[in-house]
Amino acid sequence: MVQVLFGNTPLSRCAYYRQVCDLPAEVDPPQVGRIVLRMGVAWAVIMPATLGQDVKVWMQRHHHAIGPIMSHPRSKRWTYLTQPDLPDDITLFAEMFRLNVSLVCAGGTVALPSPADQGTTFRSWVVRPASAFRPAGSVVVAAIRGCVAESIARRKRGIAYA
Repeated sequence: MVQVLFGNTPLSRCAYYRQVCDLPAEVDPPQVGRIVLRMGVAWAVIMPATLGQDVKVWMQRHHHAIGPIMSHPRSKRWTYLTQPDLPDDITLFAEMFRLNVSLVCAGGTVALPSPADQGTTFRSWVVRPASAFRPAGSVVVAAIRGCVAESIARRKRGIAYA
C-alpha cells in the first residue's frame, strides 16, 4: 500500500485529497494554488463558527463520527463536508437559511485548505480528512436542529447562551 502524505504544495495536497479522501479536488487557478472541490461525492454545510463548534460537540455527545471540518477564520464560519444525502427540499433550504446555514449541493464548489493559503487566515482544517469518511448530511442537519433547540430551551430557562 502506497502512503500519500498531506503535501506542502497545492499539487501534492490535491493528490492527498484525491487518493486518501476520495475528494476530486483540483488546483484552480494553478498560478494562485487555490484548491477547489466541486460538490458531487461530497456536499458541504457551512455555518457560523460558534454553531459549528456546538454541532461538533453535539455529534460527539450523540456518538456520531466526525468527518472533515474546515474553518474560515476571516468570515468566522465552519464547513462540514458530508455525504450527498440531503433532499432537494426548499423547506430544508429555507430553514437552514434562517439559521445562517448554507447547503452546498451537487454542482456547487467549495475551496479546500491549500498550502498556498497565506497563513491560516483563509482556510484551515478543524478536523483534517484522513479517509473517505464523511458524515451523513442528515446527521449534521439533525445536530444543527438539536443545538438550536437546546439554545432555545436555555433561553426559556433564563440561561444565557455562551
